[in-house]
Amino acid sequence: MATKGERKMTEFVSVPAIVVICYFAGFICKSFKIEKLDNFIPVICGTLGLILGIVTFFTIPNFIPADNWADAVAVGIVSGLAATGINQIFKQIKALSATFGDK
Repeated sequence: MATKGERKMTEFVSVPAIVVICYFAGFICKSFKIEKLDNFIPVICGTLGLILGIVTFFTIPNFIPADNWADAVAVGIVSGLAATGINQIFKQIKALSATFGDK
């Protein structure tokens, strides 16, 4: 059984791990260069996060910061959607630097 300190450390690592996996899944979807697929990337990332949250909750106890499966679903979905938010942050910074770089 994990101690309280060990559990906090694994909880700290689990959410970024799900975000990174979902980010790369979205990146792979984007690399197919299918415009219709681009509209579904947030849905794909959210669904993948949901699946990873549930799978992690049942296969690696105390790794995800959830006490029940409903919490695991919420953590997974939010982590998956955070990946699309991170992508948009990088995209906006790139656009902003291009705008100010031209002047």
